[in-house]
Amino acid sequence: MSVTIRDVAQRAGVSKATVSKVLNDSYSISQATKDRVQAVIQELGYSPNRRAQSFATGKTRNILFLARMEHGVGFSNPHLFEILAGAENALSHKGYGLILRQSTPQELIEHYAELLCSEYVDGAILHASVVDKSVARALMKAPLPYIVVGMPDFANQLCWIDTNNSVAGQIAATHLLAKGRDRLAFIGGPKGDSISAHRLSGFLDRLEVDPPAGYIRSGEPTREGGYTATQTLLTLPEPPSGIVCANQYIAYGCVQALKDAQKSIPRDVAVLTFDDFPFSQVLDPPLTVVNLDMYDMGEQAAKIVLRRIRRPQLLVQSQTTLPSLIERASTAGE
Repeated sequence: MSVTIRDVAQRAGVSKATVSKVLNDSYSISQATKDRVQAVIQELGYSPNRRAQSFATGKTRNILFLARMEHGVGFSNPHLFEILAGAENALSHKGYGLILRQSTPQELIEHYAELLCSEYVDGAILHASVVDKSVARALMKAPLPYIVVGMPDFANQLCWIDTNNSVAGQIAATHLLAKGRDRLAFIGGPKGDSISAHRLSGFLDRLEVDPPAGYIRSGEPTREGGYTATQTLLTLPEPPSGIVCANQYIAYGCVQALKDAQKSIPRDVAVLTFDDFPFSQVLDPPLTVVNLDMYDMGEQAAKIVLRRIRRPQLLVQSQTTLPSLIERASTAGE
């Protein structure tokens, strides 16, 4: 005979209702009771009937993940898969499934009833790439618990989490200063790039004096943009001894430009960037990075949306997943 919820309850010394609450990760059950019931579930090999559970509770135990996923997104937004993987891992441990759907802000609004008022999912994780002001207004009215991954670049009352890019910029500048690099430049993305802007803000906060004129460059966040900006930096009367690149594509172009100018990395110019992929470990020399744990970000997003399912009034606006430095040859001491 198959093991039933009654068997679990009797062995654990609790009611069937308590077992059901443990299976649904209810916050009203103490952690000690949860641990005891889970141990009995493992011991007896009990497998709950998820279809019956969904019917009884009115919950689907599915979470929707919305993001822009055009062709080539694996290169243009390499963080996305790590966020997805982290979210799926956290959800699966709580007995939830993850449904992935491509969208744009316009499509999200057009399919508002289907996506944000759905009877087929219990909550939603939205990548910041699908959130604009019109989506923000819709989310404020939507009954579906949600979390936005990435701080929107406009004033809002949304629930969101993000990594602390300002701290990442501080870590970058601190590391290069500790290496004796006293002339630090920064190559960032376009003026409207909020991630680049926050990294620059942290970078500048750490400097004791303002960088010389021309040391802060902005432009396209691409290899070509990094190459052109580095060429410009090398024409200055006193070129920088260290360059912080706002992303790895910029860093790729920066390294190429330095090599074409016959500059040695790091003897002549140290180079540092952010994130640990896709180029940091394969370029020559390997790049020092301030790493941002996007897998953890996905896990945190999943946990928050499950908390909001239990407590719909919960408002979360926080910066999480602190960056860490990974030192490699591009900033090594002489």
